[in-house]
Amino acid sequence: MLKTPRKLIIAIDGFSSSGKSTIAKDVAKNLHYKYLDTGAMYRAITFKIINHNIDLQDIQSIQNLLNSTSIDFKIVEGENHIFLDGVDIEDKIRGLAVANNVSEVSTIQVVREFLVKLQQEIGKNGNIVMDGRDIGTVVFPNADVKFFVSASLKTRAKRRFEELQAKDYDKNLNLEEVEANLAKRDKIDSERKHSPLKVAKDAILIDTECMTKQEQLNFVLEKIKEKTK
Repeated sequence: MLKTPRKLIIAIDGFSSSGKSTIAKDVAKNLHYKYLDTGAMYRAITFKIINHNIDLQDIQSIQNLLNSTSIDFKIVEGENHIFLDGVDIEDKIRGLAVANNVSEVSTIQVVREFLVKLQQEIGKNGNIVMDGRDIGTVVFPNADVKFFVSASLKTRAKRRFEELQAKDYDKNLNLEEVEANLAKRDKIDSERKHSPLKVAKDAILIDTECMTKQEQLNFVLEKIKEKTK
């Protein structure tokens, strides 16, 4: 285990299915830090909006929904699960129905303000690894160490497709649909007005295209060690 000199905030941003969540979980486990999946938080809000049949243009209704929303994370059978209003929805937010809408929901300013505030509250004391789209640029621009993870669209689509198949989500889904969904999300995430997906100036770049999970972990831990000497 790498020993850090203080309670660090580690930001890991990147494109969907680039491998950032895997890296973040492995780093958190190695450091005995808390892990926060901020993408799951946006998926949770998207799930709730869909279930309440709220139009994405109806900002007041979305604000009202947020006012009565609680989000928490708990360890269930060794895995990090997200709880929405006290209910475990980890499996319910991973299908294509949520994936097709989450980037658009993420463009809504009141949603971002609500979740960024919550993320800052959770992470303010450090000892945390956070992955998302805007951790190093908006949520914690002064994070101790920042990474940005990428891989080609085709590689990311293949990873995402295999993950969905392995977990028995959307069995009728094909690889082309997954790739189209990721391309759409990339465009929305990168072009949105509020907190767009971009590389922080001081972020360390990681291309996971040709790296094993162990190589990714080793690389990140070494960079953290260098940054915190």
